[in-house]
Amino acid sequence: MNVRKLFGTDGIRAVAGESPLDPTTIYAVGLALGHLLRKTAVVPTGGSASMRSQTGAEPAVILGRDTRQSGPWITTTLAAGLRAAGARFESAGIVTTPAVAFLTRTDGFHAGVVISASHNPWQDNGIKLFGADGFKLPDELELAIEEEIFRHASCIETPQPESLPAVEDNAAFQEDYIQFLMRSVPSLSLAGLNIVADCANGAAAAIAPQLFSRLGAKGSGNVVLLNTEPDGRNINLNCGALHPEYVAAEVKARGGALGLTFDGDADRCLLAGARGNVINGDAILLMAARDLKERGLLTGDTVVATTMSNMGLEAALKRYGIRMLRAPVGDRYVLEEMQKHDAALGGEQSGHILFPHLATTGDGLLTALVVLDLIARSEKSIEELTAELKVFPQIIVNVRVREKKPLAQIPAVAATIRAAEDELQDAGRIVVRYSGTEPLARVMVEAENEEAMRRHAEQIAQAIRIELGA
Repeated sequence: MNVRKLFGTDGIRAVAGESPLDPTTIYAVGLALGHLLRKTAVVPTGGSASMRSQTGAEPAVILGRDTRQSGPWITTTLAAGLRAAGARFESAGIVTTPAVAFLTRTDGFHAGVVISASHNPWQDNGIKLFGADGFKLPDELELAIEEEIFRHASCIETPQPESLPAVEDNAAFQEDYIQFLMRSVPSLSLAGLNIVADCANGAAAAIAPQLFSRLGAKGSGNVVLLNTEPDGRNINLNCGALHPEYVAAEVKARGGALGLTFDGDADRCLLAGARGNVINGDAILLMAARDLKERGLLTGDTVVATTMSNMGLEAALKRYGIRMLRAPVGDRYVLEEMQKHDAALGGEQSGHILFPHLATTGDGLLTALVVLDLIARSEKSIEELTAELKVFPQIIVNVRVREKKPLAQIPAVAATIRAAEDELQDAGRIVVRYSGTEPLARVMVEAENEEAMRRHAEQIAQAIRIELGA
């Protein structure tokens, strides 16, 4: 089995300017993507709904980026590779990752490229690729792009800065995406809802002000938008979905009823309640699943979560006759499991929520609107809607590692995990996995007994530190 070296679970991600996000590799990605599309190009014959294959046709690619300082030069460098391969490109400017997925599918593009490192700090950046159907490129196509890059690495000449193409942003694409979001919840009005939304100085900052204004927000009255002034270096800085405690404190201090917080590329959303409590993706899945089932829209009475979702969610869904399946962490793996079972809802504890009847990927702004619509229709508070979720104590310990060796091949680590599982039995769960985007091992322990939870988490983490610690 071939293993991808450049692409992780969510595209390429690294420190901007350093391998594998150096100018040569970025240019090579554009070149390889363009060549791949030329081989499999599908061109519109009567709008995006009518397509036909035409090998060698000029493929079209839409580009979008978040607010990082490195975004513009990475975009132009990748665009140069596309142009050299005979592909044309258009830019949506600063937009969310799900906006690019939507625009790729609805505007007849052959591929979409997002320049973003999601929740990572500003120094990092990344490249995410979408196919013409609006879904992330499958592993085998990313592998094909990698193989071309490595095959021609020695002869790729990176263009000089003065020869890079001009990339002009088209604001009409932002407008198309905003219209889609509004159509998704046609009856929603924000009048009377007291909301605090944290845009993380990221891509949501380019969309949320217009979106919420059109949905009835009254200036700085009932909807307060925070962190909407990106400077290239403040994306995710002590805010956003990586720091949901920030918006939770703001909701409590401002007397709000609900907090919303997005990550840098706004493909996920977390919530906060009036008491300053953080509400994660498990609670969103419970609310949405119950609502979809009541309306006869939860196909197969099935929800797909991940190995990290709390046992309490599984128990709460079971009371409503809803089956919960678990997929590996990563929204692409959740989606694969959903497609296998024709599920209408899936997501992650981190706030990636998938509504396949509305979108092809996790969308933080869409998730926020679905939650707000549910609150408005039910006339219940977020506390009332999530009261049934009784979570088992859970802890996640991140251990920085120098390599990602299979844990089962490390006797000391495997033995420590096995001993913890033997003790917990049905009273807890243990998930130990590597991050797909960072050099981290994540140790998650969930147990009825909090002391046992913390003890086992630390013992496993310490075993990993001794064997693999950076």
